[in-house]
Amino acid sequence: MSISELSDMTLHMALLSLMAIGGVTAVLPDIHRYVVDAQGWMSSEQFAALFALSQAAPGPNALFITLFGLQMAGLPGAFGATLGMFGPSSLLAYHAVGWADLFAHTRWLNAFRRGMAPITVGLALSSGVLLARAVDTSLSSVVLTGATVVVVLMRSRWNPLWLIIAGALFGLAG
Repeated sequence: MSISELSDMTLHMALLSLMAIGGVTAVLPDIHRYVVDAQGWMSSEQFAALFALSQAAPGPNALFITLFGLQMAGLPGAFGATLGMFGPSSLLAYHAVGWADLFAHTRWLNAFRRGMAPITVGLALSSGVLLARAVDTSLSSVVLTGATVVVVLMRSRWNPLWLIIAGALFGLAG
């Protein structure tokens, strides 16, 4: 990856950082579009595998940004992707907290917060659909994903880590 491509990737992550309402996974579909479809820096399968690896690792669930950068351009890519994704939103959050405290009891701020909830849910759902499409390559995997979402996640209090382990075992079994 050239210096120009590295700076473009960092800038793209910085712009997405400001749109990541509800967390970094909310902009996962656009990250996929950029790094897989537009730039071709990795395949959909690599993208899904790196995301799954980062979710299984202890620590913040946004570690996948650093892994994507590392895959795309080594250590400079890891640094650029991480700085781009977390720098602008961290600065914005730092300044917004003090401002929000001043207007905490106003109607317009409460309306804004309530209005952001469905946007956050929609962005998170689009990320789930993107990841499912990347790994569901057979009828059995589609059925497993559907059953997991409908039956297990919506009807139980199981820890999702057990579901990841079950999915890995089913994958190994073929």
